[in-house]
Amino acid sequence: MLTALLYLLVMVFVGAMLFFVASAVFGRSEELSPIPPGTTFTALPVAGVTGNHVRELRFQQTLRGYKASEVDWALDRLGGEIDSLREKVAYLEEVAAQSRKAGD
Repeated sequence: MLTALLYLLVMVFVGAMLFFVASAVFGRSEELSPIPPGTTFTALPVAGVTGNHVRELRFQQTLRGYKASEVDWALDRLGGEIDSLREKVAYLEEVAAQSRKAGD
């Protein structure tokens, strides 16, 4: 009986020590204020997205992969950037074609 009590006391002591070490390492359960809905920590510049921006893009990991809302947001931003660049290219090609016609 004394051995069982001794084992129980040792287990309680080890558990308490693990709790205090974990508390010291991981903080005091302080929480950050929540981020506003629809926002993310994933960052891209407002305009002028470059290949390096895309290569440096990181998403929050979840249990089954990446957080879908962050990936969707990044794809929407990149799609908008591609559309914008295509519009600029089309406009510049039109201007170049008009200047070629004017030069003929």
